[in-house]
Amino acid sequence: MRSGAPRERLRFFSSPTMPPKRRSRTKPDRRAGARPGLKTQMKPDRRSRAGTGRPPREAAPSSQRIPPARPNAVAAALAVAAATAEEETRLRQRHRLTLEEDKPAVERCLEELVFGDVEADEDALLQRLRVARVQLHEDSDDSEVENEAKDNFSPQKKPVWVDEEDEDEEMVDMKNNRFRKDLMKNASESKLSKEKLQERLKEEFQHAMGGVPAWAETSKRKTSSDDESEEDEDDLLQRTGNFLSTSASLPRGILKMKNCQHANAERPTTAQISSVQFHPCAQVVMVAGLDNAFSLFQVDGKTNPKIQSIYLERFPIFKACFSVNGEQVLATSTHSKVLYVYDMLAGKLIPVHQVRGLKERIVRSFELSPDGSFLLINGIAGYSHLLSMKTKELIGSMKINGRVSASTFTSDSKKIYTYSGDGEVYVWDVNSRKCLNRFVDEGSLRGLSIATSRNGQYVACGSGCGVVNIYNQDSCLQETNPKPIKAIMNLVTGVTSLAFNPTTEILAIASETMKEAVRLVHLPSCTVFSNFPVVKKKNISHVHSMDFSPRGGYFALGNEKGKALMYRLHHYSDF
Repeated sequence: MRSGAPRERLRFFSSPTMPPKRRSRTKPDRRAGARPGLKTQMKPDRRSRAGTGRPPREAAPSSQRIPPARPNAVAAALAVAAATAEEETRLRQRHRLTLEEDKPAVERCLEELVFGDVEADEDALLQRLRVARVQLHEDSDDSEVENEAKDNFSPQKKPVWVDEEDEDEEMVDMKNNRFRKDLMKNASESKLSKEKLQERLKEEFQHAMGGVPAWAETSKRKTSSDDESEEDEDDLLQRTGNFLSTSASLPRGILKMKNCQHANAERPTTAQISSVQFHPCAQVVMVAGLDNAFSLFQVDGKTNPKIQSIYLERFPIFKACFSVNGEQVLATSTHSKVLYVYDMLAGKLIPVHQVRGLKERIVRSFELSPDGSFLLINGIAGYSHLLSMKTKELIGSMKINGRVSASTFTSDSKKIYTYSGDGEVYVWDVNSRKCLNRFVDEGSLRGLSIATSRNGQYVACGSGCGVVNIYNQDSCLQETNPKPIKAIMNLVTGVTSLAFNPTTEILAIASETMKEAVRLVHLPSCTVFSNFPVVKKKNISHVHSMDFSPRGGYFALGNEKGKALMYRLHHYSDF
């Protein structure tokens, strides 16, 4: 049996006394407030468990009661935290002092200048660094205009050293210098300072340039157009290729061209090539010669494959020509009055044996009107016969003095130019067949060839002495003694062939009586291209026929060796 006398209770002090070092190593919250609270909470449990089997204990007197534990625990925790912080600060200062004893005095002075008096307060240093960081962030948020303004108004630094002689104003002699003499405005300006002379030179430059040039304006900001131009320049530098495009007009001097495969390479012959002509619509060339045949070839500049060959028995071809629409081929012989017409669509060869009213024993030279309506046959005894291209019937005849050497239509098919063997040129009206004008080709004693340009501007006359006179068509129609624009004298033998290119930028002239006697004349400068023909190769020989392709991309000529030479003119992109 337990006695009823109360047992002596254990007392827990709210603030136990421990050495400072001992307290710094322990956890303040568990030692200061956890255990007293736990004891006070367990006492009622013990009383509650003991109340069933044993008598209740008597309450202790008021003088022996334990004060409330929670306020004392909070105060103890705060006191322990303050003591710990103070101890850590003391240890940090002791450690810093230990490290600073080894530093030299210069380094300590530099740290004080940069970081301030760190000994006084480290928290102040940290606070100052935080403020600087926030200020830097705010400066970065400023507008671009403010930043540019700050850059423009940068503080000017003082010069480290000043030369006293530079401050003295030096005078420049203006009167005795021939270059500066013109800058004087009056006689009193015999000497000017360097600054005034610089201003005077600037004024003269601006007066000559008509103002301040764009590259001299330092304060000018770049606009969007400048940025776009810089981007274009960047794009230009980031790719490769041919940046030089060909000009719209053909330049004179050197003609860019190359040799191509012979047009009749797939049908070689040794007979003279009498006619070579390009098809007006298709990329086809026709070659005809004294071997009684004419052939059609596809033009590709490499192999030129043969399309078709038409053989005419005992009919050496003097001239062959496409019709304007490209559906027919007309051919005449050297000793026959028969005119052959080959229908390319039907594949039929139609001979025209006799033309009613035409009393010619031999039909050789003829011309077609540009509109495809008329056929002009050059007869003997000065006659020229005009036929209908559709029906091949005679419309009318025109007579000149002497012999007809050559004839041609104007580009509008309304007029005919006839060149006589005596060197006279006759201009006829097609509808009335009346002579509109007549003039003598300047310096010509024997006419051989004549041609008109497609734009209706020029008339070229080739004489027997090798001179080609180039006239203006308006002067040929209005004046009785027109003067040529230019006389081309690069040939020394009779000019038998003339041909304008489609753009009227090139005039081809040739003579069949001399080897390599062919030239290309640039218009309107009327100068000969220096790189054609190539004299060293000498592969052209005697030229009997010439022609340009419909858009000027190719140039072909036929010689007496049976070769139809062909050249590619690079200035013209199309066939």
